[in-house]
Amino acid sequence: MLARYLPILMWLKTYNRHTLTSDAIAAVIVTIMLIPQSLAYALLAGLPAQVGLYASILPLVAYAVFGTSRTLAVGPVAVVSLMTAAAASNIAQQGSAEYLAAAVMLAALSGAMLIVMGVLRLGLLANFLSHPVISGFITASGLIIAASQLKHLLGIKADGDTLVDILVQLFGQLQHIHWPTVLIGVSATLFLFWSRTSLKPLLLRRGLSGRHADILAKASPVLAVALTTLVTWGGGLDKLGVKIVGDIVVGLPSLQLPAFTSSMWEKLLVSALLISIVGFVESVSVAQTLAAKRRQRISPDQELIGLGASNIASAVSGGFPVTGGFSRSVVNYDAGAETPAAGAFTAIGIALAAVLLTPLIYFLPKATLAATIIVAVLSLVDFGALQRTWKYSKSDFAAMMATILLTLVEGVEVGIMAGVSLSILLYLYRTSRPHSAIVGRVPGTEHFRNVCRHQVETDPAIITLRVDESLYFANARYLEDLIYDLVASQPKVRHLVLMCPAVNLIDASALESLEAINHRLRDSGVSFHLSEVKGPVMDMLRRSHFLEELSGQVFLSQFDAWKALHPAPSAARTLHSVV
Repeated sequence: MLARYLPILMWLKTYNRHTLTSDAIAAVIVTIMLIPQSLAYALLAGLPAQVGLYASILPLVAYAVFGTSRTLAVGPVAVVSLMTAAAASNIAQQGSAEYLAAAVMLAALSGAMLIVMGVLRLGLLANFLSHPVISGFITASGLIIAASQLKHLLGIKADGDTLVDILVQLFGQLQHIHWPTVLIGVSATLFLFWSRTSLKPLLLRRGLSGRHADILAKASPVLAVALTTLVTWGGGLDKLGVKIVGDIVVGLPSLQLPAFTSSMWEKLLVSALLISIVGFVESVSVAQTLAAKRRQRISPDQELIGLGASNIASAVSGGFPVTGGFSRSVVNYDAGAETPAAGAFTAIGIALAAVLLTPLIYFLPKATLAATIIVAVLSLVDFGALQRTWKYSKSDFAAMMATILLTLVEGVEVGIMAGVSLSILLYLYRTSRPHSAIVGRVPGTEHFRNVCRHQVETDPAIITLRVDESLYFANARYLEDLIYDLVASQPKVRHLVLMCPAVNLIDASALESLEAINHRLRDSGVSFHLSEVKGPVMDMLRRSHFLEELSGQVFLSQFDAWKALHPAPSAARTLHSVV
């Protein structure tokens, strides 16, 4: 029981020098990558730069203790940072103490919610976010994030929570573009895009090993930070109006509980819940993908606790909401991390940076951090998913498109809530009219197939209806109407068999419908039968009076029903396939 809630007890037993070396090397690489990312995502969240470092220290230690993924790298991420900015902006103005307090409280609330969900084993809640909705939300969020950083690249003022607001303000300020800032920002952006695709092949051609070339390519944001900081300092560009990071509080964060106020708590509750769910879905998706590559497993419920503890740790140390990041986790995996201890070592590296390196980035241009964010988030934008989803499922495409449009126009919170709601409504609609088919026997076999797709034997006195969905309140009435129409259209029918191989549940509403069908068919001289009912469903039916009142029988297989109800082979006829 203790090991279940403290996974560190499992992997720590086999920890050795080789594992330590692998984790330490991975930690160095991730630390180099995480320093500029932490600063950039703090900027995106509208927070002081050091807050990004604070959110990258204790949360990694907490996840190392409570997390189950061996390679997940926890910290600030783009989408959660954007959601933090949107929620905190409803409380106070950016730059104020109240704004920072709101961000810290979001981390605390989110952490508490995640831990509660983990203890209650509610990891399945993430299933309510379908892949099209998540894909649409991330695409739209990526566009909003990229647009929100253009003001730092252009050196102008433009605020807004939606893409429309941001673009309107940007176009209204184009006459105030600051060209030295543009030069730095565009140069950094082009360099980062180039380094993603061309730097590693160039280094390989220069004779570097694949491992070293990959490390240097991943560290390109650090190089961009160093170069633009030197240029700004050497050229005195800050005196020309180039916005820089400026003074950063040196040292480690002080540990204290966030000050909870009832009014702020109520205003942030929904936002914290959305951040919790979105962060968990993103994190567990990455963790499962990387675990599968090494034939490892993670526990989604324990991941809730691990992420919850990470967010509590972030709040206690003055940080903002965190989750598992895709790019960092992949780098951690590729660098050879073998246990969550790599995250704890990364935390040490970030702590050293907070103490020793912050004075060196005084002249770091905000345009460089904006370029880092833009390059990172544009890789999340996937317009190809729209075309693929349209071809496969029009209803899923509708959910994805609605999520994208509402996120762009109304903001991230409205977009994700609309996407979840639409996904649930579409599911209810699809299952309220389940696929069903009249089936017949494939000649000479014990198999039964759709009469509209195969050449099968049928009997005019028998209707076999296969329902390919569980029966519950949303489709119970539909099943009634379907059966009544079938019986009314075929006066020779004496038996109706409901074939149930795909029925995993019959709820109370559906049970009442089955009882009504049984009574009505019996009154019209038709026996009502069931076949291929699953064990759990039969267990439920036995707890009711339905089986006692059933006018027909329950058959183990449809072939048994055919043999019992179709004694005269001469009565059979063949229906030819129409598809």
